[in-house]
Amino acid sequence: MLYPQNIEIKLGFDKIRQLVAEQCISSLGREYVEKIRFSDDFNRIDKLLRQTAEFKLIQQLESDFPQQNYIDVSDSLSRAAIEGTFLSEEQFFDLKLSLRTIQQIIHFFKNKDENIYPELTTLVKNSLPTGEGWGGVIGQIDRIIDERGKVKDNASPELAEIRRRLISQQSEIRKTLERIFKTARNSGWINDEMSLTIRDGRMVIPIFSEHKRKLKGFMHDESASGNIAFVEPAEVLEANNEIRDLEARERREIVRILEKLTDFLRPNIPALRKAYQFLGLIDFIRAKALFAIQIEATAPLLVENQALEWYRAKHPLLFLSFQKKGISVVPLSIKLEKQNRIVLVSGPNAGGKSVMLKTIGLVQYMAQCGLLVPLSPDSKVGVFKNIFIDIGDEQSIENDLSTYSSHLTNMRHFLQFSNKYTLFLIDEFGTGTEPSLGGAIAESILENLLKSNAFGVINTHYTNLKVFADKHDGTLNGAMKFDAEHLEPLYELEVGKPGSSFALEVAQKIGLPKQIVENAKRKLGTQQIDFEKLIKELEIERKVFSEKNKEFIETNQKLKSTLETYNGLKNFLEIEKKKILNEAKAKAKELVHEANRKIENTIREIKEGKADKEKTKVLREELQVFEKQELKPEKVEETKPPVEEWETGSGEIMVGNYVRINGQNAIGEVLSVKGKDIELAIGSLKTTVKLNRLEKMSRKEFREATKESPKARMSGIDLNEKMVNFSFNLDLRGKRGDEALAAVDNLIDDALMLGYPELRIVHGKGDGILRPLIRNHLKGYKQVAGVADEHPERGGQGVTIVKMR
Repeated sequence: MLYPQNIEIKLGFDKIRQLVAEQCISSLGREYVEKIRFSDDFNRIDKLLRQTAEFKLIQQLESDFPQQNYIDVSDSLSRAAIEGTFLSEEQFFDLKLSLRTIQQIIHFFKNKDENIYPELTTLVKNSLPTGEGWGGVIGQIDRIIDERGKVKDNASPELAEIRRRLISQQSEIRKTLERIFKTARNSGWINDEMSLTIRDGRMVIPIFSEHKRKLKGFMHDESASGNIAFVEPAEVLEANNEIRDLEARERREIVRILEKLTDFLRPNIPALRKAYQFLGLIDFIRAKALFAIQIEATAPLLVENQALEWYRAKHPLLFLSFQKKGISVVPLSIKLEKQNRIVLVSGPNAGGKSVMLKTIGLVQYMAQCGLLVPLSPDSKVGVFKNIFIDIGDEQSIENDLSTYSSHLTNMRHFLQFSNKYTLFLIDEFGTGTEPSLGGAIAESILENLLKSNAFGVINTHYTNLKVFADKHDGTLNGAMKFDAEHLEPLYELEVGKPGSSFALEVAQKIGLPKQIVENAKRKLGTQQIDFEKLIKELEIERKVFSEKNKEFIETNQKLKSTLETYNGLKNFLEIEKKKILNEAKAKAKELVHEANRKIENTIREIKEGKADKEKTKVLREELQVFEKQELKPEKVEETKPPVEEWETGSGEIMVGNYVRINGQNAIGEVLSVKGKDIELAIGSLKTTVKLNRLEKMSRKEFREATKESPKARMSGIDLNEKMVNFSFNLDLRGKRGDEALAAVDNLIDDALMLGYPELRIVHGKGDGILRPLIRNHLKGYKQVAGVADEHPERGGQGVTIVKMR
């Protein structure tokens, strides 16, 4: 149960619904947004949250998920269901594009391990129709409708023959007209600026009016000034008539083909409707995921019991508003459980109490509607069957209810329906009447709400309620933090102690005369003054001790770290000392032994040989050399580990550099630089990419990004997958200029890579800004042979056809 009826508006969920709808691609998804409803079914909520969380991962990690042609063809299917009707080429083209999108979505999930996106994989299996009937429709439409939305020449033998004759006849007419046109120009009947043109669907020659009688034929029209006449020469009259006849036959054959294709489509309409419901559902989940990314939302742990354990909660609308201004939202942390079900929050006005209540209400409502919420991932969200709120002034002129009467009406509902499955939120509890009476009634209501085992958060200024919360199990005091020294709100909730309203201090700060404030203190009485003073002093002391405690913890951590470092160094030095002494002793022992042996040998040689002075001198020199070589201390040089050298990723992109294409994982080596065109080698594939779409990589980054096997490094891009997911049709409507140009660059790159000869860019007519911007940008591509408007029936100037070389 929800109370009041306009709870979505009071919490701001109507704005959340609107923001989610803006993320939808089509009306199919927006229809699902309108169907968002509060639920107390744990399994349903859990499934919806998991689906959105998985799609959020897709949006963040996958680049090949279909993002376009989510087209609503409901009207076309309704028309096709009627016997004797047929769909137009444009309607079949929409079906073709959107069914291809459905196929690409199915293909995306088929190629993934079921354990990666389990909820969405299950959704694909359960939402799509069984059997191959509807899948056969796609193949049949592909056989009839080409990539420009027209019936193919080979759709039937009759159509192929008609179009062959049309082309032949038109070619003959053009040759005849060009011959006549050349003769007329040589005769001076026309000037060099004139050319063949079309009037009433027939090819004619423009000619100066004074010479129109010199050319036999039928005059179709003349210019506004009357200086030029448009004449169809007699030589081509019959041929043009035959073309008209062939065109009529062509239209009749196209209608026959479309009727036959519609008849084939009709039995599969129920299955197609189910497929398009799936497409709308995917668009809806995608929109929820994009909105979750926008507000930095996560999927917290959903628990089946009634409880709140939130960390770093943020009001999503306030977060978006502050984000535009470059301001950070102070996060909210709160915990409600069976032992402490109700928190009474006090503190000064404009301290953030009402925002805190709305944050709790909106985030809980969003979660039970299946939306990801802006909480820390380690938070826990319970499921409540009832959410009751009393926030804001509900004074009703029509019903002659005062503010206080309105609050009491809400309290009557709370008392009547509250139970252990209820979450209630009350702002300014008991206000609107004489304070002592309002406080007494509020305390009595609170006592009954506590007995109902309901969960809730209440904002209040009443001292008796703060005392009640301190004395009764199940209730806790809380306060919005306030800088008592500087009299400034901190907008942070602290649970465990009451807060002061700081009414007298704030009044003094804003400049109310001192005698007014002193007089108010005397009228208030010593007991209330002492209570407020005590709370203020406690707040100041808490802040001082909090800062001192923080300094102590930091100092203690530094001392602990220093002690650990000291002990580590001491142990290391002792070990090294023992090692060095042992090595020195061993070396000394060896040297002494060697010296003794050398001396003994020298003495023996002197005695045995009765050596003369020269011989003795030589032996002494040998001993001195031994002493210098073996006993001289060696100089110990500290060796430094080799420093790996690598290039930075900044600076100008040159031949031989490693680069990455923005938005892709492909890594390539620069082969050549031609102005703003960069030729890359990606594995065994060569391609040309615009300079502004490349990011220079350092050698270190390149090695880290290519740690796969050599075979994987050489594979580069999966062209088969690119081919399957590529769409020659790009819809830029609603995009900004820079976004549109980036999307065009991506399309051109992929088309060049896959060898597509023709592309279709939908920019719309609108204010006419995108069309020249895109066309001027396309002129910078030497691979673009030319651009042209689409056929008027398929978008005209709102669509650009790009022909590749």
